[in-house]
Amino acid sequence: MKLVRFGDQNKEKPGLLDANGEVRDLSGVIKDVNPDTLDQRTRQSVEAIDPLTLPRVEAGQRLGPCVGRPGKFVCIGLNYHDHAVETGLSPPSEPVVFMKAVSAISGPHDDITLLRGSTKSDWEVELGIVIGKRARYITADQALDAIAGFCLVNDLSEREWQIERGGNWSKGKSGDGYGPIGPWLVTADEIPEPQAMDLWLERNGETMQSGSTADMIFPVTELIAYLSQCMSLNVGDIIATGTPAGVGLGRRPPVFLEDGDHLRLGITGLGEQSYQVFADNPS
Repeated sequence: MKLVRFGDQNKEKPGLLDANGEVRDLSGVIKDVNPDTLDQRTRQSVEAIDPLTLPRVEAGQRLGPCVGRPGKFVCIGLNYHDHAVETGLSPPSEPVVFMKAVSAISGPHDDITLLRGSTKSDWEVELGIVIGKRARYITADQALDAIAGFCLVNDLSEREWQIERGGNWSKGKSGDGYGPIGPWLVTADEIPEPQAMDLWLERNGETMQSGSTADMIFPVTELIAYLSQCMSLNVGDIIATGTPAGVGLGRRPPVFLEDGDHLRLGITGLGEQSYQVFADNPS
């Protein structure tokens, strides 16, 4: 099942994709795709519905973030072997954990406005996990049962704020619009092997990242189990699981986003994102 949210910003309605890829309106069944409706019982009741009995949504509607009101947006750094190498750092012995502000979340095709004065904004295509069952002190063997589904994430990063201005990484990761998610939340039953998914990103038509989740240092189940030891994971929480090699920071010389750039990215089975990048030019 592929769940979506469609409509104007902050007024999104819930929907799902039918077999023809058309969006069907779920607002007569659930109020939204959010922590109130992503529990297992509600997901099962929605999955039992014949999509053809739901109203068809007019083509061309904006798709919003595929999850509304997540409580947490947890990110994992340096979780791909090749990305650790390109940054010149040793692979970590434990997951590198930081938070991204939920105010960074945007839709899969919304334009990106760079932080004012930014000259070092970067891209990071990532597999996102959406939690569907509260997880606390669980094992890796129990982790799959805690997953509602998966989504495509771009963990956009302002490297000056992240690295050069002191403190932790979160302030370089949390610019408004620096966390596009979606287009779809794909339920876990449609992703039988999360460690065998291709992910890629293009800047202005040039491939910058091309990797596989098989290269993760800490796989999905280990990440969920690890995080559950130091925090509760609640329904609707999002975990971005790290990025493969090819980020702008890792290039020689480094390459960063500029006004007018176009980004396109995707992951096997999770759809694509596409948007323009603009500088913030105050009047």
